[in-house]
Formats: sequence, structure tokens, C-alpha cells
Amino acid sequence: MIRRKQALALVAGGAIATGAVFVAAGTASTPSNPVLTGVPTPNTKSDGFAPASKLSPELSQIAVAQGSTKLENTSNLTSYYGYDNDSLNSAGEPVMVPTATNPTEAHKTEPDKNTYLTFNTGLTGADAGYDYGSHFLFQGHEGGTQTNCTNPVGSIACSYITRINLDADAAHRVTLMATQDKDGNALATIDGSTWDPWARKLIYTTENAGAPTYAQGANFGDKVSDISGALGRGGYEGIQDDGDGDLWIVEDIGGSNKGATTARRPNSFVYRYVPDHPGDLAHGKLQVLQVLNSSSQPITFESEATLNNPDQVALHTYGNTFTTKWVTIHDTSVDGTTPFNANTLAKTPLATHAGNVGTPFKRPENGNFRPGSDFKQFFFDETGDTNASSPENDTAGGWGSVMKLSQHDPSANTGTLSLFYKADGAHAAFDNTTFLSKNIVAFVQDAGDGLHTSLNALDSGYTLDVTRDYSVASNQPVRWLAEGRDPSATLDGSATPTGFGKNDGDNEITGVFVSDGDPSIDGVLGNHTPNLYNDRWRWFYTQQHGDNPTYEVILAGRG
Repeated sequence: MIRRKQALALVAGGAIATGAVFVAAGTASTPSNPVLTGVPTPNTKSDGFAPASKLSPELSQIAVAQGSTKLENTSNLTSYYGYDNDSLNSAGEPVMVPTATNPTEAHKTEPDKNTYLTFNTGLTGADAGYDYGSHFLFQGHEGGTQTNCTNPVGSIACSYITRINLDADAAHRVTLMATQDKDGNALATIDGSTWDPWARKLIYTTENAGAPTYAQGANFGDKVSDISGALGRGGYEGIQDDGDGDLWIVEDIGGSNKGATTARRPNSFVYRYVPDHPGDLAHGKLQVLQVLNSSSQPITFESEATLNNPDQVALHTYGNTFTTKWVTIHDTSVDGTTPFNANTLAKTPLATHAGNVGTPFKRPENGNFRPGSDFKQFFFDETGDTNASSPENDTAGGWGSVMKLSQHDPSANTGTLSLFYKADGAHAAFDNTTFLSKNIVAFVQDAGDGLHTSLNALDSGYTLDVTRDYSVASNQPVRWLAEGRDPSATLDGSATPTGFGKNDGDNEITGVFVSDGDPSIDGVLGNHTPNLYNDRWRWFYTQQHGDNPTYEVILAGRG
């Protein structure tokens, strides 16, 4: 149930391919535990090879939009869902397939984290006379250029926000929601998103310490606000409400190499924004998670420069439990509302919060509350070093991990942290995550081109059962998706003609998201248990790079 910490403040102002479901064989098939047969192997990577994706046989998928879907309302910056207008052909269309006449492809914009919402009253769009229906999927775009945009944020590429109108026809399928904030500044590239039902706003994160954190309403024409005077700026990626109206933020900033090795220094933090009242995105405290070692001392950035630091090894060892504390690094009532760098303050806090330092992790990208846990269990992943030669792969989180944070309630100031899953080469570099049911959580990989080549394997999507002990070797993740590669994503690195592979890479799985779309306070993710056999609950993900399609995944037997 949603906890009411301030009762009076609760309301604020395609193509179809066969697919799969996941859970180990022999487990009962119920809404709590959908059974998915694992895909045996990932797709391999080789030059010019573009294999099709493979899904568990219990799953199918359909593209709800793709990069070449034209926006209903175009702009100078972009006219299509996945492309900028920086390289146009003689007809004024972006170059999606390089040719001898037009050898430079248009910049691909990489739609990222998906947020699904339903509004029974309907939302407006660019066509005032059109009924857009009730089901909508929102995303910011992670890639972009500075071509055709005004007032960019420093040297950061420009981006935009889109809304897929799931009930609409082709001409109205995708609405361009914004390319600028309310002050006319170009939007920076966006990564994460969530819906804050108290504020009635979508929150967008930018994974760039120099770029704003944004908020925007769900309706066409709603302005984008910079809210980083309260929430800060960082390598923010995952963001999620808890039952008390706090926002939990997971940061992804890579650290420097440890000496001459390929091991990276942990340089990312987990944050919690505690508003003065639920829905207040201008006034509140930003806190960082602090983990205490076996000597009851904080594990800090300063202590993590050495290779295989004992604290990091201990964090990535099954059976260890650590005490955690939330410590404040910024308070608008004391420190004001000027935008600030949260990553810096997590290492070196302001004098007003002296000693309040956070514990760094190896690129934790996303996290979610376990459904039905009353927001007492929060699972987040680390992507790790994404290098097969890292000397910390098997010891200190180089392959990545999944951590479990437990608290008596979401607003508690203390809790415990333990390793839930220690990754290996085959299951390295977990990125986005979502719960499919009370016990089954899905993770998708972002291993990157280098690790794909080293392991001869493209990315996969997996499920894990949070009731299982993964220190037992026989308990293994179940692969529900072996991602393929679009032909357009095989062009990268080609020497000729110039322009092939302008900004692309192997396809990446991102934006995996399961929700019933309830925009009310009661609908906060984690409050209700997903039931993918009920068609109210829907499952989406995006295949970045290449053709940039966004898919809906459908479980066999759904009503």
C-alpha cells in the first residue's frame, strides 16, 4: 500500500516476432510467476552479420514505433522518431541509409527509457481535432547533435521528448513533445524517465553532470522545467518514486582507470530526493546512500582508488550484509536553489553537510522497488567495467552485479545492503530493469561493442527470481531475449564511404518497462503486483542504435 506521510499533500497541482517468458522450468505458471523458457544462446557478433532477435517461445513482440516513423509535428531539429535533420537528401528527408550520393547518415537519436501511462480523459496532441485515445508511451532521446538547435547547454548535444500515442493511426502515432525548455534552451540528451503522480509531471534525467534534470506534464504544449536546483545534476539515469513521494535516483558515471589496468574506479552514487511535501520539485533535500564497512566506517570515493579494494571485494561477496545510511548533501532551505553537481557533493559535500559522503558503485544504472514489499526492498544493478580484461571482473564488480537495499520503510534513514546477484562474463553489464511480477525481475544488458567482440556475443535480456539464492551455482538467470543486430548497425567502423556508422554501435536493449499505466498516486510502480496475463499490464523496451524500434512484448495467454 502507498504510505501517506502527509495526507493533505498527496494531490499535487510492425512486425511481429516470436517471443518468450521467463522463470525456471518446474515453477508454477501463475500471475505471480510467469514461466519463460530460456533462449539457449545469445546471438554472435561477426563483421556484417545482422541476425534476428530470438525471444522465449512464450513471448511475441510488435513494434509500436521505429526510427523511421515520421513525427506528426516536425521541427528543424528532427522530423522522425529516431533521426535528427543534420544530414538531409535532395528531398529534404534525413539520410537513413547512406548512398554514393548521400554517404553521411543522419544522426540517430536513440529513444531511451519508456514510461507508460493511461489517461481516460485523453490527451491532446498537435492536431486539435484528433482523438488520441487513452494509452501513451513517453521517452526522452539519448543521442543528438547541435545542428539545427538553438541555445544548447554548453557543448552538450541537443535532444527532445516524444510521446507514442498507442491508440492512434500512423499519421498521429508519435508526437514531438518538446525540443526546448520553458526558457528557450535546447534540451540536453535524455536517458531516464518516470512519472511523479504527486507533481503530475514526468521527470527526465540526462546522465550528464553538466546538464539539467527536467520535468514536464503529459499533455501536448506542457512546458519543460529545469528542476536541478532541487534534484541536482549528475550522471543520473534510473529514477523512481517510492510510496512516500520521494524520488530515488541511480547514477551512471564511469570512473578513471586504476593504474594501467582496465579496472575502473567506482564513481557513481545512489540518491534519494526528499521533497518538502510530495510533489514539490523545487524544495527539498537530496541525500546520498552511504554504506558502512565491517569496521562501521563509510566506504568512500577516496578509499576506492586501489585495485581490488577490500571493501569493494566484500560488497561483491555473497553472504555479506552492510549497514546503510542516507546522508544529506544538499538542502534547498539551507543551500538555495542554484543547480548543483550531485556527483561532486557526494564526494566532497558543502560545509553545511560536512562529513556526509556517499558510497560509490561501478555504474549503477537502474533500480526498482519489489512489488508488494511496501517499498521496503529496492533492487539496483551495476553495469561494471564492461571489459573482459578487467582484473576486478571476478572480485570487485567488474562484470557487474545486482544489489538489494532493504529498509523498514521507504523514508527510513537506515537500512541494509547485500549482494543479490554477482554477474559473470555471460551475464555482464546489466542496465535497465523492471519487475514482471512480485518475484520475477528482468534485466537487460548494455555490454558495448568491445565486450560484444571479446565474448562473441550480442546483448541479452534476462530474468531473475528474487526468492532464489544465486550463490548456488545451479541457479542461473533465464534469457528471455537474445538481441539481434539491424543491418544499419553493422556499418559502424567502416572506413568507406565516409559517414557510414556516424554515431551508431551494436544494438542495445534499453527502456524495459512493465506497468498498468495508472497515473494516480495508487499506481506508483511497486505498489501493485504486475500481472502480464491481464492486458491492463503492458511490457515495452527499445532497441537502441540501428533502426531504433520500440517494441511491446506480449505474453502468451494474456487476456
